[in-house]
Amino acid sequence: MSGLRYVYAVCRPLGAPLQAQLTGVAGAPAKPLHHHGLVAVLSEVPERDFAEEPLRAHLEDLDWLAATARAHQGVIDALTVVTTPLPLRLATVFRDDSGVRSMIEAREDHFRETLDRLEGRVEWGVKIYAEPEQPEQPEQAAQPAQKAASGRDYLRQRRQQTRASEDMWQKAEAFATRLHEKLADFAEDSRLHAPQNPALSGAAGRNVLNAAYLVPRRGSEEFVELVDRAKDDVPGLRVELTGPWAAYSFAGEQSPGEGA
Repeated sequence: MSGLRYVYAVCRPLGAPLQAQLTGVAGAPAKPLHHHGLVAVLSEVPERDFAEEPLRAHLEDLDWLAATARAHQGVIDALTVVTTPLPLRLATVFRDDSGVRSMIEAREDHFRETLDRLEGRVEWGVKIYAEPEQPEQPEQAAQPAQKAASGRDYLRQRRQQTRASEDMWQKAEAFATRLHEKLADFAEDSRLHAPQNPALSGAAGRNVLNAAYLVPRRGSEEFVELVDRAKDDVPGLRVELTGPWAAYSFAGEQSPGEGA
């Protein structure tokens, strides 16, 4: 290999070769590098794009970043089907195989302990959104809004609207708390992430729960059923389930990317 080494994940030795058609970042095939009983799954990538300076510039290009993230995730998803991968951060790049081996040796205890803890487990994500109010029906929209007869009436109407809004958020948060407690009891571990910013995620509604759950593969079907049974409990809420993923949220500190 003559290019730089883009590393996706570290895992135990695979029981079978990687798929011959498995391609990753920059369309390069993913390959295993064995060292000290561990495997780094990597691709050869061109220095013109992944050396320190061009990589820094590319990371400001949202289209390039999105394409790279999709390719990176595609390799992680393929590994998750056949093993328990420990994903590394996007754009973790080394000069050569020696750099990858040095990284494994420096983090060997961490990798082994984490892989032992995550073996046979996957991550499921659950998000709950309070849906925005439905738009008025045409016949309702055609009716003129009732005007306040006085300043006192106006203030009373505003208080009623505020109370209705507060009640809706309280119900949403109470439901999110109950569901999280139920799912966390079932899962082996859980993580509460910060609510998503709708301007960045593009998702409709207010995000009242953004959580990850570590679940044994054999328990995944039951976990999905728990989420499905809760979906219609409270009108106006949307429950989104994603996964199964590699256990990103439970992998602990990940290796930082290195400029070549």
